[in-house]
Amino acid sequence: MLDRTCIIAVCGKGGVGKTSLSAMIVRELLRDSDKKVLAIDADPAVGLAPALGVFAGKTVDDVRNDLIRKVESGHAGDKAEMLAMLDYEMFSALEEKQNLAFLAIGRPEKDGCYCQVNHILKEVIGSMAENFDYVVIDGEAGIEQVNRRVMEKVTHLVLVSDASARGLNVARTIKKVSDNAVAHAHAGLVLNRVRGEAELANIRVPEELPLLGWVPDDDVIRMADIAGASLLDIADCPANEALRACLKKL
Repeated sequence: MLDRTCIIAVCGKGGVGKTSLSAMIVRELLRDSDKKVLAIDADPAVGLAPALGVFAGKTVDDVRNDLIRKVESGHAGDKAEMLAMLDYEMFSALEEKQNLAFLAIGRPEKDGCYCQVNHILKEVIGSMAENFDYVVIDGEAGIEQVNRRVMEKVTHLVLVSDASARGLNVARTIKKVSDNAVAHAHAGLVLNRVRGEAELANIRVPEELPLLGWVPDDDVIRMADIAGASLLDIADCPANEALRACLKKL
């Protein structure tokens, strides 16, 4: 078990480039081959897998739904038996590639509150995360589902917005909610897909959002996204360099 795992949650409005930015963060962390990185796709669309060049097979919600069926049929056993089964099933859901491991949360099939199941799953994910130096969570639109379905504590919250006022308002709302709902030591805003200094000058960043920096609209990233190519394999580009500076500031 590591002394401390750095857990980075990437959140923001839909369509601002969270998944690409999450993949780029993973790429930067993997530059140190001695470090182990766990990438968690908490978006039901599971877009992080192709961005990392990995296959998304069994998801956490596949495991969750199987367990719920066993609970409902009375075949789940006690908590110790459930934990033992979940440990095995969760590690079988991991996709590994050198010093990178990938886990997809997926989409729940069953409605309703299964609090005991959800709590146990978070325990298993938290225990799993302790085996890695870094965890990068590609969140859905907000921080609430990271807290509800993945883990209650992150060390670094990266808020992502494009140049739009709507994107910035969502980022501000997420920051306000996260200050009360999720423990985090550091938080900051990354402006993504900015079209140069002139556009940057017209962006009004809310005062409560610490600005880490901005990532330019980059054709290398855009073409990789269009082609569905892994962002781990692209050549270094201005977007990567800008993100590297943001991470150092965070």
